Amino acid sequence: MGEVSGVRARDVDTDKWLLTCRRQTTPAPGGLVDKHTKGRIARFIPIIVPLHPLIARRLQATRGDSDARLYTGPRGGRISTAVLRDATHWDEVTSDLGYEHLRRHDLRHTGLTWMADAGFLPHILMEIAGHRLITTTQRYFHPDVLRILEAGQALTHHLEKLQCDGQITRRW
Repeated sequence: MGEVSGVRARDVDTDKWLLTCRRQTTPAPGGLVDKHTKGRIARFIPIIVPLHPLIARRLQATRGDSDARLYTGPRGGRISTAVLRDATHWDEVTSDLGYEHLRRHDLRHTGLTWMADAGFLPHILMEIAGHRLITTTQRYFHPDVLRILEAGQALTHHLEKLQCDGQITRRW
């Protein structure tokens, strides 16, 4: 949420549909402040096609002000996690779905898992997530049972092919 709140219009490249993550909004004495991301390094995040119209509308709302925030709170300033929770009815929605334990940060894990399942290379995922170590990124992956079953089927197919080609002489 902090990184979303920090996005300015100039951070979005609509030619390549890339978002440059440069800053995050965090609580501080006296209110919310913008600061560097955790790694202090700007990074690129792809904007998937279904989000293009939403991002385009938000950019239009900035009226050409490159310093304008893409997402704002109810009074036009920085948006906080509490405001987002209330605006999305997070507690009610997660409760209705039976996922009271779900945190917004869990959606980051879900997104990175989906990207991994889509075939993103680990070093690309590491860059998108802003992690310095691949082991940190790997902690975000939570494959579902279907992916694990598919992996088992792929291994079976591979071993059967090796056996047919004579590279394995006996049944495993």
